[in-house]
Amino acid sequence: MFKTREPVKSKVFQSMQNVDIRGLSCCSETELRPVLPSLVRMALCAPLDMGDEWTQDRKEISKILSGLEIVNNIVTLLSIDFHALEQDVKKEQQLRSKIGGNQTDSVLISNLQHGLVLEFERSDPARRIRLLLSELLFVMSEIKDQKNPNYQKNCELFESEVYLEEVSDILSIAQAELPNLLPLPDIAEALLSLKNGSWLICQLLANSPESFKSVCVSLISHGERQDEETIGGRRRLHMLQMMAAMNPQETLNIRTLCVENCTMPGLAICLSLKMSTSESNTGLPTSDAVAFVSSLMLGEDHGTRTWFSQFVKAGQKRKGNPVSSMLHMLRQYLLDQLRFVTPPIGQSMDNGKVVYSVTLLRLYCALKGMATLKFSDEETKALLEVMTAKPPPTSAGAQLISVSLCMLIASPLLLAQGGLELEHEVVEWIKWLLTAESIFDKNMGSGKSFGEMLFLIALHFHSNQTAAIAELVCNTLGMKSPVKANALSRIRQIFTQEIFTEQVIASHAVSIPVTEGLNANMVGYLPIHIIFQLLKSRVFSKHKVPIKDWIYRQMCSSCLPLHPLLPPLIDSYVNSIIVKGIKTDNLNQPITEQEILEVFEAPPNRKDISGRQSPTIILSEKKDVGCQILVLYYLLLYEDTLLNNMKSLVLSQRKMSSYSESIMSIIPINYLVQEAQLKQQQCAGIFPALIKLLASHFPHLCLVEDWLSETLVSTNQIERIHTVTQIQTVTPESIQHAVFQLPGTPSLLILQLQELLALPPAKVLPFAQVIVGNLSTMLLETTPRRVVELVKRVWFKIHQISPRSLRLSTINNLQESNETAKPAPYTEHDVIVDPLVVLRCDERVFRCPPLLEIVLRTLDAYTHACRTYLSNHIQAYPVIENAVQSEHERRDLRNALIEAQESAMLQILLESCLPSQAERESAGKLSNIREIQCLVCQYLHQAFIADPNLAKLVHFQGYPAELIPLAVSGIPSMHICLDFIPELFAQPQTEKQIFGIQLLSQLCKQYALPKSLGVAKLAINIMFSLLTVLETEERIHFYLQTVPCLIDMCESFPPLCDDVTSLLTQIGRVCFSQLSVTSNLMLSESYIKLDTEDSLKSLESPEKKVKSVNSDMKRRYWQLFETVQRSFTLVTSKATISKEMY
Repeated sequence: MFKTREPVKSKVFQSMQNVDIRGLSCCSETELRPVLPSLVRMALCAPLDMGDEWTQDRKEISKILSGLEIVNNIVTLLSIDFHALEQDVKKEQQLRSKIGGNQTDSVLISNLQHGLVLEFERSDPARRIRLLLSELLFVMSEIKDQKNPNYQKNCELFESEVYLEEVSDILSIAQAELPNLLPLPDIAEALLSLKNGSWLICQLLANSPESFKSVCVSLISHGERQDEETIGGRRRLHMLQMMAAMNPQETLNIRTLCVENCTMPGLAICLSLKMSTSESNTGLPTSDAVAFVSSLMLGEDHGTRTWFSQFVKAGQKRKGNPVSSMLHMLRQYLLDQLRFVTPPIGQSMDNGKVVYSVTLLRLYCALKGMATLKFSDEETKALLEVMTAKPPPTSAGAQLISVSLCMLIASPLLLAQGGLELEHEVVEWIKWLLTAESIFDKNMGSGKSFGEMLFLIALHFHSNQTAAIAELVCNTLGMKSPVKANALSRIRQIFTQEIFTEQVIASHAVSIPVTEGLNANMVGYLPIHIIFQLLKSRVFSKHKVPIKDWIYRQMCSSCLPLHPLLPPLIDSYVNSIIVKGIKTDNLNQPITEQEILEVFEAPPNRKDISGRQSPTIILSEKKDVGCQILVLYYLLLYEDTLLNNMKSLVLSQRKMSSYSESIMSIIPINYLVQEAQLKQQQCAGIFPALIKLLASHFPHLCLVEDWLSETLVSTNQIERIHTVTQIQTVTPESIQHAVFQLPGTPSLLILQLQELLALPPAKVLPFAQVIVGNLSTMLLETTPRRVVELVKRVWFKIHQISPRSLRLSTINNLQESNETAKPAPYTEHDVIVDPLVVLRCDERVFRCPPLLEIVLRTLDAYTHACRTYLSNHIQAYPVIENAVQSEHERRDLRNALIEAQESAMLQILLESCLPSQAERESAGKLSNIREIQCLVCQYLHQAFIADPNLAKLVHFQGYPAELIPLAVSGIPSMHICLDFIPELFAQPQTEKQIFGIQLLSQLCKQYALPKSLGVAKLAINIMFSLLTVLETEERIHFYLQTVPCLIDMCESFPPLCDDVTSLLTQIGRVCFSQLSVTSNLMLSESYIKLDTEDSLKSLESPEKKVKSVNSDMKRRYWQLFETVQRSFTLVTSKATISKEMY
């Protein structure tokens, strides 16, 4: 390039930047030469600061300048008329801005008879500055016009070594006097195309140190992305190097500007390497070159990473002498660092160099994987020596081994380039890792270890899972590194044939200790990763290695937040127990019931709150709730997988038994699910699958009302009472004592029940037995309603945490008992098989709304449980012969049984809504019977919505006509009956047809819809048809029941009045003709003339006897005739003569 001149000394620049006159006075004449123009201006120009300190400094400056002869030449430059010069410079710039201008056309100079250098030598200072500015402005205009980064201008004036210092002085004075016309960033760009431009810009910046940063920003922002590729880029690199040498304090800022602008990577590397020195006390390099390059390659900024990768790729492709390139210097520096951290032969690596070695290896991986750096033989040898070094047994040492293993896979060509000797060393090093694993684990404790990753790599090689190996390598190195399957053949052979056979992996895996306190916060590769991969590939089954104990220990050692690999581990384990593999018939053993009991610490012979030999909820304080959730998930998944594969088990004549019912009764399923719901973030991987299994096998634990109960019940008032009222601690004995005080002193029991409601559900659980045991007392009429309501709320609070045992004990305590013998208590299986057991309770329950609400919740749960039980029963006992037809028959039988049971339940509930005679006499809107009817209608509505066929079945069976108005008005889903009423009309039984017309009249009254109108027209047509079809007895019975229904239809749909009046006329004629044959009509006519108002009153009692007729048939015809006449009168009065006439 150009001949290098010495830049300004850094101490001189710092003194000028800080205006340190004393520091300048200590410098030599040669060192002060570049800054003399600025010093002369300080000494001669009028200052703005008139203080004593600056006055003294000016005297010091004058003292410095007094002995220098060259100062006189600089002083003459200050005597120029700069105002006139400024005007000419502006004109010159305007002239240069015109397109097509010539260099000889100039405002600053004219009549240039000799060469530029000769004219400069013979001219006075004023002309010299004009000559120099004219040449500089021409270069600046050329750069703007051409925009060529490689532009170069040959100028004798800037190339002459004799006049270079004088040129520097003139430029410094001109820039200082005309700063707006000659900005330093523009001058720097112009000087790039001139010889000695780098030296001149340093001289200018030394005289104007405040412009250093702006010039750096301009030069770097206009730089190229690859600065060593072009001549202009190399000149710019050289200029910034000299500027950084002049002001070393700004070196890091210059490097940062390169990264921010993604330009001049060679400059960034050059500056980083120049800062590299060695520290004597530690021996580690103090330079951040390795850290800096690592941040570029492994940082999150994709643009920066791409920019530096292109620098590496371009450096490898560059022809010519690579030694002078910055990439070669960087590689040589990194190679020296590898040799520095490599320990002597036979010795372990120094502990202080381990972390630095990891950084170096990760950097080389990044350069190889992202920038496609090709290692030289020296680099390959040095890398393998560092990778196979034996680090101390520390966490950093384990990390170095893990990174070395991953780099060996990410760069498999290292073995090919290293030769047989180095390959042998790598094999011996891997064998040493097997023996060193125990030493590392002993020193580090339970935590990160390379042993798990080593076996995981071997396992992936055995199963030929290159993608999994690539993922493992990328996660360990923290970068995306391509792993090619075809390049791993030699490494795969070493792992699978020379070191790790499949049986060795399986036998060693079960001996690996489980991870204590395994949770999602643990990172790295753990033993669970190895076991999971071996389970997926059925290696344990293939080689008959028992894995059950390890799985159980790891489940017991897990805690919240659950590790994301635990659910798939359990899935693979359950499949390996039940489902045979393709390559092997061996299966793993399931977890025993005794081991499951130990998780919940359930003691033997424990009785639940109903007194049965059925263990209730046991929560172990020693076991984390995460462990119990995992055991619950295992049990549910085992049962689900067993049922789904039962047919294949029967075909293969294999016997697999499910867990006993007592095991499922011990586990607090509801409590564990609630804990998982409250901690969904900690159970994110298992909660959705757990809910799915629970809804499939225990739907009675997934009722919507149970899930919403906690949010719907407000305890603000109860908590307020709890804080205000100070009573003694509540115990089951105190509750029982308060019950004995009823009905005389209910206040004590009310206060204690309110105290229970303020407690969390887990603390209310011990009171379940005393609450359930006294439910029969709540049925007494003397028990205050307030007490019954509070008992109900306490029952639902206990129901949140222990629903199954509470429901069963409630059923047994509400049984209808005889005075002579107490009925035997039901078991859970009894109630699930026959949910009607729930309704075989004390009749007083059907007049106690709070307890009926409890019974209905229990009934709903066992109804869902029965459906699931029957479905699982079909799956558990599959039919092999004629399977398709048998399956259809069994499903039909199951559906028929379910429909029969549920329809019987609904019929019982409907009949319970019939009021007694006493209740009719004291009927009111706030009575118990009214509340009972509301609860039953709500339950029926949910049942009809869930299964519309059930509504059809109930109505085809029929129920008392007295309940039809209640059902239509109280059950919102009754409108679905309009779909099947035509089918009800088509039944041969007259009673069903009557029931259908009575139901339709109420539906028309409640739902005046077009569909109702169509069905009503059908009903009228049927009544027309049956008039001539039915026999005498059936006709009288049919029309006595159905004619009053026509009034509601006409009231809802006035267009039907014409058809209805025709029908009534026809019925009346039939009655009239029948009566005219068998009786004296004239005598009767005087009796049947009634007023309209009397008709309205008499219609309310259509069964009124006609005294003038003696025979039963005549009497019934008279009743029908009277009913027709009254109905006709009502239709005409309400529809025809109404003010709201359509």
